[in-house]
Amino acid sequence: MSKTFFIADTHFGSKAILGYESRPFDTVEQMDKAIVENWNKVVSPQDTVWHLGDVGDDTIIGRLNGIKYLVKGNHDTGSNQYYRDIGFTEVYDLPVLFENFWLLSHEPLYINSNMPYANLFGHVHANPIIKDLSSQHFCVCVERIDYTPVEFDFIKKAIADAAK
Repeated sequence: MSKTFFIADTHFGSKAILGYESRPFDTVEQMDKAIVENWNKVVSPQDTVWHLGDVGDDTIIGRLNGIKYLVKGNHDTGSNQYYRDIGFTEVYDLPVLFENFWLLSHEPLYINSNMPYANLFGHVHANPIIKDLSSQHFCVCVERIDYTPVEFDFIKKAIADAAK
Protein backbone atom coordinates (compact mmCIF):
# COMPACT_ATOMS: atom_id res chain seq x y z
CA MET A 1 0.00 0.00 0.00
CA SER A 2 1.35 3.42 -0.91
CA LYS A 3 2.08 6.06 1.71
CA THR A 4 1.99 9.85 1.78
CA PHE A 5 4.89 12.00 2.98
CA PHE A 6 5.55 15.71 3.54
CA ILE A 7 8.70 17.84 3.42
CA ALA A 8 9.61 21.50 2.88
CA ASP A 9 12.58 23.77 2.37
CA THR A 10 15.07 21.36 0.84
CA HIS A 11 16.82 24.26 -0.93
CA PHE A 12 18.81 21.77 -3.00
CA GLY A 13 22.05 23.30 -4.29
CA SER A 14 21.97 26.36 -2.04
CA LYS A 15 25.27 27.19 -0.40
CA ALA A 16 23.70 30.16 1.39
CA ILE A 17 21.24 27.97 3.30
CA LEU A 18 24.10 26.05 4.94
CA GLY A 19 25.21 29.14 6.84
CA TYR A 20 21.88 30.88 7.12
CA GLU A 21 20.25 27.91 8.84
CA SER A 22 23.40 26.34 10.33
CA ARG A 23 22.65 23.05 8.61
CA PRO A 24 24.93 20.24 9.84
CA PHE A 25 26.76 19.72 6.56
CA ASP A 26 30.19 20.89 5.41
CA THR A 27 29.24 21.26 1.73
CA VAL A 28 26.18 21.66 -0.47
CA GLU A 29 27.01 18.33 -2.11
CA GLN A 30 26.99 16.62 1.29
CA MET A 31 23.63 18.24 2.17
CA ASP A 32 22.02 17.30 -1.14
CA LYS A 33 23.35 13.74 -0.94
CA ALA A 34 22.02 13.30 2.61
CA ILE A 35 18.54 14.59 1.76
CA VAL A 36 18.33 12.44 -1.40
CA GLU A 37 19.48 9.33 0.49
CA ASN A 38 17.10 9.98 3.40
CA TRP A 39 14.22 10.62 0.97
CA ASN A 40 14.81 7.47 -1.06
CA LYS A 41 15.20 5.30 2.08
CA VAL A 42 11.65 6.05 3.23
CA VAL A 43 9.79 6.90 -0.01
CA SER A 44 9.09 4.19 -2.58
CA PRO A 45 8.36 4.92 -6.25
CA GLN A 46 4.59 4.47 -5.72
CA ASP A 47 4.39 6.72 -2.63
CA THR A 48 3.21 10.34 -2.74
CA VAL A 49 5.33 13.24 -1.50
CA TRP A 50 4.02 16.75 -0.95
CA HIS A 51 6.86 19.28 -1.07
CA LEU A 52 5.67 22.43 0.67
CA GLY A 53 7.98 24.81 -1.09
CA ASP A 54 11.52 26.06 -1.62
CA VAL A 55 12.79 23.14 -3.66
CA GLY A 56 16.09 24.49 -4.99
CA ASP A 57 18.23 22.82 -7.67
CA ASP A 58 15.92 21.29 -10.27
CA THR A 59 18.40 18.63 -11.41
CA ILE A 60 17.87 16.66 -8.20
CA ILE A 61 14.09 16.16 -8.47
CA GLY A 62 14.41 13.31 -10.97
CA ARG A 63 16.57 11.37 -8.50
CA LEU A 64 13.85 11.36 -5.84
CA ASN A 65 11.40 8.48 -5.39
CA GLY A 66 7.67 9.01 -5.35
CA ILE A 67 4.90 10.88 -7.06
CA LYS A 68 5.68 14.48 -6.20
CA TYR A 69 3.37 17.45 -5.66
CA LEU A 70 4.57 21.00 -5.02
CA VAL A 71 2.97 23.84 -3.10
CA LYS A 72 5.25 26.65 -4.24
CA GLY A 73 7.31 28.61 -1.76
CA ASN A 74 8.77 32.10 -1.95
CA HIS A 75 11.95 30.78 -3.63
CA ASP A 76 10.06 28.70 -6.25
CA THR A 77 9.94 31.35 -8.96
CA GLY A 78 9.59 29.16 -12.05
CA SER A 79 6.31 28.65 -13.86
CA ASN A 80 4.04 25.79 -12.86
CA GLN A 81 4.83 24.11 -16.18
CA TYR A 82 8.55 24.36 -15.41
CA TYR A 83 8.06 22.45 -12.15
CA ARG A 84 5.90 19.84 -13.90
CA ASP A 85 8.63 19.44 -16.53
CA ILE A 86 11.25 18.68 -13.87
CA GLY A 87 9.18 15.99 -12.18
CA PHE A 88 6.28 17.32 -10.15
CA THR A 89 2.90 15.79 -11.01
CA GLU A 90 1.03 18.92 -10.01
CA VAL A 91 2.02 22.38 -8.80
CA TYR A 92 0.04 24.84 -6.68
CA ASP A 93 0.54 28.57 -6.18
CA LEU A 94 -1.82 28.76 -3.21
CA PRO A 95 -2.48 26.58 -0.15
CA VAL A 96 -4.22 23.28 -0.82
CA LEU A 97 -7.04 21.68 1.19
CA PHE A 98 -6.02 18.03 1.51
CA GLU A 99 -8.51 15.37 2.61
CA ASN A 100 -10.98 18.10 3.69
CA PHE A 101 -9.01 18.87 6.86
CA TRP A 102 -5.33 19.55 6.17
CA LEU A 103 -4.28 22.95 4.83
CA LEU A 104 -0.99 22.51 2.99
CA SER A 105 0.98 25.74 2.64
CA HIS A 106 4.50 27.03 2.40
CA GLU A 107 4.13 29.65 5.12
CA PRO A 108 2.27 28.89 8.37
CA LEU A 109 -1.38 29.93 8.31
CA TYR A 110 -3.34 31.44 11.16
CA ILE A 111 -5.77 28.82 12.39
CA ASN A 112 -7.68 29.42 15.61
CA SER A 113 -9.17 26.72 17.82
CA ASN A 114 -12.64 27.25 16.31
CA MET A 115 -11.49 26.37 12.81
CA PRO A 116 -11.90 22.72 11.76
CA TYR A 117 -8.51 22.48 10.04
CA ALA A 118 -4.87 21.71 10.68
CA ASN A 119 -1.99 23.31 8.81
CA LEU A 120 1.11 21.56 7.48
CA PHE A 121 3.72 24.14 6.53
CA GLY A 122 7.37 25.00 5.95
CA HIS A 123 9.18 28.33 5.48
CA VAL A 124 10.21 28.97 9.10
CA HIS A 125 13.17 26.55 9.11
CA ALA A 126 14.55 26.26 12.66
CA ASN A 127 13.12 29.57 13.93
CA PRO A 128 12.52 28.90 17.65
CA ILE A 129 9.58 31.33 17.79
CA ILE A 130 7.47 28.93 15.73
CA LYS A 131 6.64 25.62 17.41
CA ASP A 132 7.14 22.32 15.57
CA LEU A 133 3.71 21.13 16.55
CA SER A 134 0.42 22.22 18.04
CA SER A 135 -3.05 20.73 17.96
CA GLN A 136 -3.58 22.45 14.59
CA HIS A 137 -0.09 22.87 13.10
CA PHE A 138 2.83 20.69 12.04
CA CYS A 139 6.07 22.08 10.60
CA VAL A 140 7.71 19.94 7.90
CA CYS A 141 10.85 22.06 7.35
CA VAL A 142 13.79 19.72 6.79
CA GLU A 143 15.60 21.12 9.84
CA ARG A 144 12.75 19.87 12.05
CA ILE A 145 12.24 16.45 10.48
CA ASP A 146 15.85 15.25 10.33
CA TYR A 147 16.18 16.08 6.62
CA THR A 148 13.81 13.19 5.81
CA PRO A 149 10.24 13.25 4.47
CA VAL A 150 7.80 12.63 7.32
CA GLU A 151 5.01 10.10 6.90
CA PHE A 152 1.44 11.38 7.03
CA ASP A 153 0.41 8.76 9.62
CA PHE A 154 3.08 10.12 11.98
CA ILE A 155 1.76 13.66 11.49
CA LYS A 156 -1.85 12.62 12.12
CA LYS A 157 -0.89 10.87 15.36
CA ALA A 158 1.24 13.82 16.52
CA ILE A 159 -1.60 16.28 15.90
CA ALA A 160 -4.10 14.00 17.66
CA ASP A 161 -1.76 13.60 20.64
CA ALA A 162 -1.19 17.37 20.82
CA ALA A 163 -4.96 17.93 20.90
CA LYS A 164 -5.42 15.75 24.01
